[in-house]
Amino acid sequence: MKKTISQSDLEKYRMQLLYEEKSPVTIEKYLRDASAFAVFAKGREISKDLTLAFKKHLEERNYAVRSINSMIASLNSFLSFMGLSDCKLRNLRCQRRTYCKESKELTKAEYLRLLEASKKRIRLNLVLQTICGTGIRVSELKYFTVEAVKSGEVSVRCKNKIRTILVPGKLKKILLDYARKKGITSGAVFVTSGGKPLDRSNIWAEMKKLCGAAGVNPSKVFPHNLRKLFARTFYSIEKDIAKLADILGHGSIETTRIYIMTTGTEHRKKMERLGLVI
Repeated sequence: MKKTISQSDLEKYRMQLLYEEKSPVTIEKYLRDASAFAVFAKGREISKDLTLAFKKHLEERNYAVRSINSMIASLNSFLSFMGLSDCKLRNLRCQRRTYCKESKELTKAEYLRLLEASKKRIRLNLVLQTICGTGIRVSELKYFTVEAVKSGEVSVRCKNKIRTILVPGKLKKILLDYARKKGITSGAVFVTSGGKPLDRSNIWAEMKKLCGAAGVNPSKVFPHNLRKLFARTFYSIEKDIAKLADILGHGSIETTRIYIMTTGTEHRKKMERLGLVI
């Protein structure tokens, strides 16, 4: 039987992801990638030739290998849902990078400049410190309630897992001081003027406004880079990747390895210290 993709199929897929208790972020990504394939398909019958053509299309548009493989994972999930497992794709193969690009990674010095630039915007300043000081995902900020911060432990629910985030003493003090001054006695510490927890879009937009004053490339300034800076800083001190994976809520240490890669500059310095080129 011929199969094409309809809006009804995408809605049913969304309901299936909800039934599987996927996180909102995962659902959004899977649907976005499935929809991108649907646009590419233009009502054509789904076949292995079509999915292969889509893969080639992504390569020709110069997507990063990691991005293509991420989209393939989403598409394969959708194809399985549609009963078309024979049309699934294999990931592109590439050698694992041993270092990350400086142009994409936020340094500690740049982070400190962002904090300086946000001094008069106290809520944003504390949001930056909370994410970077604990390594949470931006979507987990809502779990930082007055009650949780007082206890010094925040229980975070993500991807069907619950983990406990310890709140550093200094962060606990400044968050409670902020809540007291704002008259927030219970519930989320960081809320909009309407009383709703801040979301990703609120924070993203506010962070971008700091770039000029902080002298930081806007391409580096987004919440997830704060989480990665926490990971690299923690690992540089503790050298315990398993513990770091638990703190970050990673199911695989391989994911954590990506977070702790040094920059090309640091990698080059280490190679030069070998003293093998005279």
